[in-house]
Amino acid sequence: MLFNSFSFLFLYLPVVLAGYYLLARMNPPWAIGWLALASLFFYGYWDLRYLPLLMLSILFNYWAASRMQAAVRRRRWLLPALTANLALLAYFKYANFFMDNVYALTGAPARGWEVLLPIGISFFTFTQIAFLLDCYRGKAGEYRFVHYALFVSYFPHLIAGPVLHHKEMMPQFERPPGLNAADVAVGLSIFVLGLAKKVLLADPLSTLVGPVFAAGAHPQLVEAWIGTLAYTMQLYFDFSGYSDMAIGLSRLFGVKLPLNFNSPYQARNIGEFWRRWHMTLSRFLRDYLYVPLGGNRHHRYRNLMLTMLLGGLWHGAGWTFVVWGGLHGVYLVGYRGWLALAGEGPPRWWGRWLTFLAVVAAWAVFRAPDLTTAAGILGAMAGANGVALPSGLAGYASYLPAGLSFSGIRWIDFGGSAVPVLMLAMVLALMAPNTQEIFRHYAPCIEQFFAAPRRWHWTWRPRRAWSLAFSLLFLGCLFSMNRVSEFLYFQF
Repeated sequence: MLFNSFSFLFLYLPVVLAGYYLLARMNPPWAIGWLALASLFFYGYWDLRYLPLLMLSILFNYWAASRMQAAVRRRRWLLPALTANLALLAYFKYANFFMDNVYALTGAPARGWEVLLPIGISFFTFTQIAFLLDCYRGKAGEYRFVHYALFVSYFPHLIAGPVLHHKEMMPQFERPPGLNAADVAVGLSIFVLGLAKKVLLADPLSTLVGPVFAAGAHPQLVEAWIGTLAYTMQLYFDFSGYSDMAIGLSRLFGVKLPLNFNSPYQARNIGEFWRRWHMTLSRFLRDYLYVPLGGNRHHRYRNLMLTMLLGGLWHGAGWTFVVWGGLHGVYLVGYRGWLALAGEGPPRWWGRWLTFLAVVAAWAVFRAPDLTTAAGILGAMAGANGVALPSGLAGYASYLPAGLSFSGIRWIDFGGSAVPVLMLAMVLALMAPNTQEIFRHYAPCIEQFFAAPRRWHWTWRPRRAWSLAFSLLFLGCLFSMNRVSEFLYFQF
């Protein structure tokens, strides 16, 4: 069941909300149990075969955490629990990748079986690993099982994040539930903005991306740049749209989720980019991988590279993801080296655009189906496959350098709506305020998670004009949902 589907919008969500608020008035603990059961149903709707896997994971980790909290020697419980979680993730996510490489190296015939990836396994596994480590460190208290089950399976975040932390969520689940009109108004408004990002911006850009990144496409310079920029914007608006929808849905239940995006393409350097992009994952990698490796205390550059390589591998079982993580590791090491030499970051006027270009180049590798295609895309962006211009510009040939062709563009339809959508998306991503800034007055996310300076002097307020605008935007989304598409991050 997708957030951008009619069955979710007009059946699942109204039933869950009605049951939640009805039980909140009758017996508040039942409302929490109802929400936990509804979240498990939401997961089982995708593929009932993997619902027992999620439930067993929740039961096992809750039991291991309880034993650890009661034990004097906590390490004896931590290591087996971490091993079990990582083994589960490794089998389902990396078994195919490992065997493919073994067969390629040995020349053995390909296997006749395939391990299917349970949706959301990376997110609910990382969430529980963080909880176990905090139990080992004495930073997690004892919680009721129903609260823990809801913490892990909470349907707004379960499939594609954000990666939750128990100290942010458990106190909210323990509060008496109830209906709040302001929460409903803000939640619905944020949800509509997220839905518009997905349906009106991200989905139309897919027509510019697929053909360019297909194996053997050999795009020329204009096609390669448009296709890569389109993916850069598609991934951002698809994932930030999901995060906005998750934040908005959660607010309907009176629960605030942490911010996951803060205008990352407006970052002035690569370090700032990673403080703005997929912020809950960046926090997890920092707190549970980079710092335990030694952080800034010793071998800082090695720790950065290892963290980014493993972060890349977390996104998917493929060498393109490893190389993507390695590229960002090189970027971060280079940026830290610049700071060590110059004492400050690059000037904003060129640092921001250099950061954006570096991120775009890395996304080309991230999106490509294999390293050969990735190298071809990067080469095409540098002009290795020649330069062609749209045939509509042929009348301006006398003003352009000699040697430019006005034929050869095969994969980009300049007469369709996708190219104007790309231009609009770039303006919004690079210049416009983000959702958190628009709704800042109403604190849609966990407040301490958003510490960036305020750049905009206006915020959303509940007025009739806004209500009409969001209603029309929602209707526009509904009329555009003729083909329901999955979110890109579901595959990671």
